[in-house]
Amino acid sequence: MVIDFRQYTLKVGEVQTFLELFEKEGLEPQKRILGNFMGLYRTEIGANINQIVMMFGYRDAGERERRRAALYKDPAFAAYLKKARELIVAQEVRLLVAAPCNPRIGGVDA
Repeated sequence: MVIDFRQYTLKVGEVQTFLELFEKEGLEPQKRILGNFMGLYRTEIGANINQIVMMFGYRDAGERERRRAALYKDPAFAAYLKKARELIVAQEVRLLVAAPCNPRIGGVDA
């Protein structure tokens, strides 16, 4: 299993705006197309409280690539992304590979 770990730094004071936009317009197309949505988290305490993290799980990098290609063709996601980009200052993406000792996550062997 690989986890697509996506960290976004948002404009100062825009975390709540982003979260509301994501829930209203971004969550549905991503859950529908990407599948294994593992969560969206905001920084409560730390160096940058204007950051959010979202994670999606895939069987392998190939599945991730196919699903993300389909996502970018979706009109609902394109409309959401146009609005979301206005709130984002920086983005970091990591593909995490589960260590052998990890438990099953979302019905997929880690």
